[in-house]
Order: sequence, then structure tokens, then C-alpha cells
Amino acid sequence: MALQIKKVAIITKIKNALANDAARHVAKFLDQKRIQIFSIEPLDINTVSLVEPAELINTDLDLVFAIGGDGTTLRAFRTIRKSTPVFSLNIGGTRGILAEANTKPIEQQLHDIFNGNYFYDKRLRLQAHIDGEMIGAALNDIVITRTNLTKTPTITINLFDYPVSQKMDGVIVSSPTGSTGHALSLGGPIIHESMNCVLILPIAPVNKTPALILELKDIEIRSTDSSKIIIDGQQVFDSTPENNITISKYPYDGVFLRIGKRGIRQLEKLGF
Repeated sequence: MALQIKKVAIITKIKNALANDAARHVAKFLDQKRIQIFSIEPLDINTVSLVEPAELINTDLDLVFAIGGDGTTLRAFRTIRKSTPVFSLNIGGTRGILAEANTKPIEQQLHDIFNGNYFYDKRLRLQAHIDGEMIGAALNDIVITRTNLTKTPTITINLFDYPVSQKMDGVIVSSPTGSTGHALSLGGPIIHESMNCVLILPIAPVNKTPALILELKDIEIRSTDSSKIIIDGQQVFDSTPENNITISKYPYDGVFLRIGKRGIRQLEKLGF
């Protein structure tokens, strides 16, 4: 059964001509179907409402088009409510690991969506709290890293009520989706995106400390020095030694709308 689409948002890579051209093409197609369209970039179409990203958080949408690279897709998930599906097109981006793995023309992909030829690809998301206050949700990862580059802090990670303390520069807590991001560049494993687990990867530990793949339960982290908390590489928060950082499962999955084949998308996108 085809998705009933009445309200759509288009989120594009900022100031990118290729992404904006593709967005206009998508908007014209949707406009012909009398769908209400919101965009964060001007598309020069009278029926498209120009909005700030923050306004979309309080808007009930049926579908979001993310047109750009992985950064655009991550930004799209940060600006939508609950589990609104996202259709990601890698246009104007680089690798586009999160994007739809499809070589069909855009218009043909749009016809597939409106004819019901798609499936949902659900992804686990993480959330971070500082002293009980939620600061943000991540599709990829949450990185905690030192701010003082001349001193290595001791970071304590409480796992299943068992604290592990080591001197290290920081720690990456990654979802399976994020295992092909920052964690992979530090030698972490690739985890199939459908798994319900979390990857904990120490950054430059003084004593060799392995990466851990664990069932996702609340993870408490403290550092003996001030830290930066970086969510999906886009949001940055400050933390002090007095703060307790908790990372847990976000209550709403990230949902991709896909029309391409199923399989191990991450490996395919990385060229394996």
C-alpha cells in the first residue's frame, strides 16, 4: 500500500547548486500532485513554503527528502519529529553512504514512491543526556573528547554496573549505522545496520583497550577533565568533570524510505 503523502519537507545541502537543482525537480513533481511542500532553501516555486529547520520539528510531515551528502541526511533526522521517513539522495555530496543506493533517474524514483514500490529501513538511534537533561539524538555516533590537548584525562565508562577506567583522549559511542563513520576511521568494525547493539571505541587509550560491541543499555561516562560532546559531527556541547553523561537508546528509530535492493548497504557504498 502506497504511503499517503500530503506534507513533505525538502532539506538540501546548503548553497549547493546541484542539490538545489535536484530539489526544484522534486518540488515540481510534488507540486503537480498538490502536495504541501516545505523547504529550507529558496526554490523559486510559489507554492513551496520557505522555513527554518527548527520549524520542521513541530510540523507533522509524511516524508522528508534529504538531498546532498551524509551530512544533509544527518541534519534531516535532527530536524524531524519522531520516526518520519527520510528519502536520501546523494546529489552534491561525497560518498553518500546513508543515501538511496539507486541509479534510476530522480523522476522514476519518485514514481516508484507514489506507486508503493518501496520498503522501510529502520535504524537504531542514540541519545545523550547531561545530568539527566537530554541534549540531542544521533543516527551515527556520540563522541566524547578531551578539550585540554596537553593532558590525557581518565575516562570512566560504566557498563552493566561495572566501571571501566582508562586514560584516553576520548570515546566514540556508535550505532550500527555510524560504524562506517568516525569509528571506522579509527579501526573499528563494520556492524550490520539492522543490529540492535552499540559500539564503544576508545580514542587513543594509554593502555590498549579493545572496541566493544554490546547490547544497548544505558551507558554512563565521566571524565576527570572538561570534555566536548559531539553528536553526529554537527552539534557540540561542553561537559565538566562534575557532569554525568548518559548515552541510551533514543525512543524513535530513524526510518529511511528505500526503493533499491536490500542487502549490506554500508559495504556496497564503501566499495566492497
